[in-house]
Amino acid sequence: MPPRAAPPSSSGGRGAPRGRGADRGRGTSRGVSSAGRGRGRGQPSSGPIVPASQQTGAIPGLPDSSSHITTVGVKRSAFGTSGRSIRVQTNHYEVGIPESIIHHYDVVSSSSGKVLPTRLNMEIIERLQKTVAPQVFTPRAVYDGKKNMFTARQLPFGGQSQEFDVFLVDPPSSGETARGARSPKVYKVRLTHVATINPQVLQRFLKGRQSHDNDVLTAITALNVVIRMEPSLKYPFNVRSFFTSREQRDIGAGMVLWRGYFQSIRPAIGRMLINVDISTGVMYKPGTVLSIALEVMGFGTPAQLGEFLTSPRTGPRERVKLQRFLSGVRIRVEIPGAQRQGNLIPRVVKKISDKTPGNAIFVNREGQRTSVDQYFRTTYNYQIRHPRLPCVEVGSEALIPMECCMIFEGQIMRKQVPSDKTKDVVEFATKRPPERLASIREGLGVLAYGQSEYVRQFGLVVQPNATPVTLQARVLEPPVLRYGQGSRQPTIKPRDGAWNLIDKKFFKPVTINRWCVAVFERQNRFRPDLAEEMVNGLIQSFASVGIQVEERDPVIKWANQESVAAFLRTIGGECFRKNNNLGGPELIVCVLPEASADLYMRVKHFGDITQGVATQCLRSSKCTRAKAQYFANVSLKINVKLGGINTIPEARSVPSLTDPHNPTIVMGADVMHPAPGADGRPSFAALVGNVDSDTAKYIADCRVQTSRQEMINDLEDMATNMIKMYQGYRRGVERKPADPKRIIFYRDGVSEGQFQHVLDFGLSTRRAYLPTFTDACRACNVQPKITVIVVGKRHHVRFFPTNSNDADRSGNCPAGTVVDNHIVHPTEFDFYLQSHGGLLGTSRPAHYSVLLDENGFTPDSLQALSFALCHVYARSTRSVSIPVPVYYADIVCARAKNHYDPDGNMDLEGSGVSLDDQQKQTTLDTFKAGFRRLHSSMRKVMYFS
Repeated sequence: MPPRAAPPSSSGGRGAPRGRGADRGRGTSRGVSSAGRGRGRGQPSSGPIVPASQQTGAIPGLPDSSSHITTVGVKRSAFGTSGRSIRVQTNHYEVGIPESIIHHYDVVSSSSGKVLPTRLNMEIIERLQKTVAPQVFTPRAVYDGKKNMFTARQLPFGGQSQEFDVFLVDPPSSGETARGARSPKVYKVRLTHVATINPQVLQRFLKGRQSHDNDVLTAITALNVVIRMEPSLKYPFNVRSFFTSREQRDIGAGMVLWRGYFQSIRPAIGRMLINVDISTGVMYKPGTVLSIALEVMGFGTPAQLGEFLTSPRTGPRERVKLQRFLSGVRIRVEIPGAQRQGNLIPRVVKKISDKTPGNAIFVNREGQRTSVDQYFRTTYNYQIRHPRLPCVEVGSEALIPMECCMIFEGQIMRKQVPSDKTKDVVEFATKRPPERLASIREGLGVLAYGQSEYVRQFGLVVQPNATPVTLQARVLEPPVLRYGQGSRQPTIKPRDGAWNLIDKKFFKPVTINRWCVAVFERQNRFRPDLAEEMVNGLIQSFASVGIQVEERDPVIKWANQESVAAFLRTIGGECFRKNNNLGGPELIVCVLPEASADLYMRVKHFGDITQGVATQCLRSSKCTRAKAQYFANVSLKINVKLGGINTIPEARSVPSLTDPHNPTIVMGADVMHPAPGADGRPSFAALVGNVDSDTAKYIADCRVQTSRQEMINDLEDMATNMIKMYQGYRRGVERKPADPKRIIFYRDGVSEGQFQHVLDFGLSTRRAYLPTFTDACRACNVQPKITVIVVGKRHHVRFFPTNSNDADRSGNCPAGTVVDNHIVHPTEFDFYLQSHGGLLGTSRPAHYSVLLDENGFTPDSLQALSFALCHVYARSTRSVSIPVPVYYADIVCARAKNHYDPDGNMDLEGSGVSLDDQQKQTTLDTFKAGFRRLHSSMRKVMYFS
C-alpha cells in the first residue's frame, strides 16, 4: 500500500540546533508570463516570470471549491493584496513531470531479522541491481533507503513478490572454504508490488482538482526518490542533501565541514518545481581513532591521553565524553605499516572500552585465552605502540586498539555540534544573497539532472539552462509601536525591521525596591570599582527607560567556596537585613566569568525553580566598561522579568489583533527533542501565551514528556492554566471582560506529514471537538473560536531581490516580504513571510500553514497580525523571524534543563551507547520524576526573557 509519510521535505534546527520537524517549503507558481509590475520593472529577466494574481472575479490559481476536493488544513479561498509589490527570485526550477505509469514496490531488507540502516540498505540494493539480478532491474529502479522502491516498468518476476539473497562481497571459493574462510553475511531482500502511480493524478492536484491524498503523496515521493538516487550512490547523503569534498573546512576537534546541496521536488500552483539550495555537512575527520581522540580531548601525546582515559578518577567521565563523539562512526581495521588487505568491511564503533590491549582478555577461535596485545603480535606480527590507551569496542563486541582503527572519509556526524564549534559552522554556512544564489546555480551543474540515467528513464525533465523562478512578492507595512508616558517619541514605525530606544520610556516600567549583585568572577578580574561602575550604568539605563530604582546602593558580594545556591541565599539575606527586614531582593544581578554554562544553569535553577526570584546574568567581559547601549539591552530583559511591558503594537495599526470586541489569546507551542544518540532522554514541551489585551505580556509553561514525541501530552492542562491566567489578568489588572473570544495558536516543529496528527490529537474542528484544547476551553467556561497555524523555518526556500533598490542593507529582501501565490501549496492556505531584517548571510522566511480557522481570517489580516507579532519580542528592538509566542516557546524548551537539580547527576546528553527498550523506559522515567515545575511566582512573569 502507499506510504503514509508526507512528501519528503527538509530536515534541520533553529540553532538549531535542535533536531525537529521537516521542510514545509513547497514548489512555486502558476505559469509563465511577462514581467509583473513593481519597483523591479524594466530589469532583465533571469527566469520564468510569475504574474501577480488577479484579485477580482474568478481568481486563477485557486483550488476547486467543491466539497469533494479535500485538504488536510484550510483550503485556500483568496490571495493577499496588501503591501507594495517587489520582484524577487527564488531558488526553484521548473520540472516537467513524467507521463508514463510508475510502479511502486515495498522493500523489506534484513539480516537475522534486524532492521538495517539506510546507508547499508542502499549498498544492498545497488549490489542487487548491478550484480545479483541485473536482468531483472533493466532499466534500474530507484530506492529511498527504507521501504519504497519505484520502477519505470513492472519488474519481470512471477507473481507480485520475490525474495533475493544478497552478499555485499563475493562468497569464498571452494579452496578458500577448505582453508577455513568464513562465508559472507547474507541479506534477505523481499520486493512486493503494491501500487501503480499515474502521474495524471499530479496534474489534477497541481490544478486544484484533486484532493491532497495518499496517491498524491506517493507520486511526489516517487519523483523525489528519482532525483536523489544518483547523488545518493555517489556522495555521502542525509535524506534530502548530499555533500562533496570540493569545498571543505577543518574546524578541529575531529570535525570537517563539507559543502552540500539540498534538492526537493515540490508541488506549486499549476506546476512542479525543484527547490535547490546549498547546505552544510559536519563530517568526521579521516584518520586513526587515536589521532582524532587527541584532537577531541585536547591532548598532545598518546601517553597523556592514555593516562587521562584510564585513571580511576577521570577515566569513566572522559571515556564517556569521547564515546559520545565516536559512537556510530565506521572504521576499518588497518595495521600501521602493513599493506591493506582487499576491500575491508567497515565496523561500527559501539563504545570506548575500559580495557587496554594488555588487560583485555578474550577466547580466540582455537578456544585459547589471549589478550588483544598478544593477538595482534601473533596474528599480524604487530607490536601495539600505545598499550595504555583503552580499546575501541565495535558492533561485534570485538576490541580493537585505537591506533589500528581508521576512520575513513565522507562520514556525516549525526550529532549535536559542540557549542564552541557553532560559530565555525555558521561562518562556513553563511553566504550573502548574491553569493548564495550563485552557489545554487553552480549546484545545478553538480546535480546534473540531464546526465542521470534515473532522471532520464523516468521521464523527468529539467532544462540544462534552467534559471531560477522570478515572481512578484509584496512588502507589508510594519505595525506602529507604542511606548510609555514621558517618551519624547511615544510611537514609532520600524524601518527594515529595526528601531531604537532613544527618548523612549517603557510602556509599563517596573519599580525595583530591593536588589543585589552576586559576582562569580574573580575579584582581581572584576574589581570593586568596576562593579560600582556597572551598577551606575544599570541605574542610569533604568532611569532612561522609566524604571524606578529605590535602592541606589545594592549589596555587592563576591562568591566564595559556598555552593551557588548557598551563596545566593547568603547575599539575599544580606539584602533583606540591609533593607530593614522589609523583604528579600526582587532582582539578583549575577556577574559570570567566561565559559560558565554550569554556573548559569545553577543560578537559573535557584532563581526560577527553587526561590522564585528574578535573576539577570551578565558576562564579566561584556559588562566591564560597557556602553549605554549594552545596559539598555539589559534593561529590556529586566523590565519584563519583573512584570513590566516594554512596548505594544498600536491598536489602530493591527485591528485584527487588538479588537476590543474580540479579546484574543495568542499562544505558541514547541517541542524540543534530545540530541541524536541520547537514548532514553526526554523531550520537552512548552506553551506560551499572552495575558494582556495588547499581546505583549506573556507567560509560559514547560513540561517533560515521552522522548521524540511531537504531540504535546499535557496540552489540555497547559492550555487550561493559560486561559485561567488570562482571565485573571484581564479581570484583576486590566478591569476588562475576562473571557477570550478568539484563540490564535501557533505551533512550531510540525512537518507536513504530522498536520493531520495535530488536528486529530489536539486541535480538531469544533464539530469533532476532540479533547485537549476544546476541553480546556470548556473547563474555563469559554467558547472562543480557534485558529491553528503551523509556522516553521526548517525549509530551504529563499528569496533574492532582483533590484538592489528593493533590498535592505544586507542585500536581503526587506522585513515584511510576503509570498502567498507563487511557491505555495496548490490547494491549501499557506504563505511565506520574511518578517526580520537581514544581518548576516541570506535571510530565511518563515512558512505558515493554516490548519484550522474558525475565525475566518482573510489572508491580509492573518499575514498582518503574524507580522505584528514579530515586533513585540521583549529582548531587542528588532523584529524577529517568527511570531513571539512560538519564538518564546523555543527559548522555554531550551531552558528546560534548568528544571533539574544541578547536583542530581541528570545527564541529558547520554553516553552515546544504544539502550534497549527497557533501559530507555527506565531512564525516561527517572528524568520525568526529576523534573521540577516552575516556582509559582515565576509563572506570572516573563522569566525566560
